[in-house]
Amino acid sequence: MSRPPRIWISSETPTRGEIVRVRAQIVHPMETGFRTLAGGLTLPMDIVTRFRAFLDDDLLLEWQPETAVSQNPYIEFTIAAFRGGELRMVWTDASGDFAEAVKTLSLAEV
Repeated sequence: MSRPPRIWISSETPTRGEIVRVRAQIVHPMETGFRTLAGGLTLPMDIVTRFRAFLDDDLLLEWQPETAVSQNPYIEFTIAAFRGGELRMVWTDASGDFAEAVKTLSLAEV
């Protein structure tokens, strides 16, 4: 996972209770382990096996992708913004490598 993940959020300063859309994508080959090259060599499996999203230390979402997910996986979800904090997303692949991306979420002063 050589390139950092990308994160987009609909509002970095939502009002309390506002629904925030979170979109995230990582560059990853997602090799299934079923593909063979011309010489008969099978490419080893290399997939993202776990995605977790946290607000500070609270787990918001966990996803366990499998071989049917295409390369450069994209995920989108929503959260209700009842407090601000550090929105952190972590991707882990089959080899144990991981990538992390962070955005700060601050509630708007009303």
